[in-house]
Amino acid sequence: MEALRAPTPVSPPSLIPTQLSKPIFTLPFTPNKPYSPLTTLTQFKTPKFKTLTAISPSVSTEQETETHDQDDKFDWFSQWYAVMPVCDLDKRAPHGKKVMGLDVVVWWDKNENAWKVFDDMCPHRLAPLSEGRIDQWGRLQCVYHGWCFSGSGDCKLIPQAPPDGPPVHTFKKACVAVYPSTVQNGIVWFWPNTDPEYKDILTKKKPPSIPELDDPSYTFQMFNREIPYGYEILAENLMDPAHVPYAHYGIFRAPQPR
Repeated sequence: MEALRAPTPVSPPSLIPTQLSKPIFTLPFTPNKPYSPLTTLTQFKTPKFKTLTAISPSVSTEQETETHDQDDKFDWFSQWYAVMPVCDLDKRAPHGKKVMGLDVVVWWDKNENAWKVFDDMCPHRLAPLSEGRIDQWGRLQCVYHGWCFSGSGDCKLIPQAPPDGPPVHTFKKACVAVYPSTVQNGIVWFWPNTDPEYKDILTKKKPPSIPELDDPSYTFQMFNREIPYGYEILAENLMDPAHVPYAHYGIFRAPQPR
């Protein structure tokens, strides 16, 4: 027969400690504020540079210099951005585009002989101006109620307004927001800020130049395509040749997968 063992004594609940002496796990970060993907200023870590001053062939002194944090902030909305190549644009119709999260409309102003970039939203009922048309006087006309706008964004016609009434088309609220724009290297560029202080930004800062696009000795192809993701995903994809024989099977000339 097996010997009977006395049951293990159980401590009363009052004697069991309610707090652990050490935490079970720790978080590697401290949440300070919510993350926002729409932040326009990006903070980069400041590298330290060493300045070497030679005194003799065998002696040198080192001096560390640091730049201020204020020089490390990049404002994404204070840069020129390519909208569309001119070869893909039709002067007879407006074209809608989304750049940097902004809905814009590109259209040809025959009165000023220039491509214009507007906010793609009529100030009346917020209809997309890219769905409109260019009227016989070369104005951008809204598809909803026919409001017409000049290349400066001013409203030139409200068909429903009585001709003998107040000139409501001249009111500031009847104007469309205009982005600074220019054409360089066969591409329409725009500055993503409609504040009047940037009206003459082209005289202070120009878009990045690609001189090869203006050189007839170079052969290139320019096209426009809508993709549902950001440039960083596209850049990563283009630098990944290993996916070509599989993702583009039968399309590109590439070694067949084994």
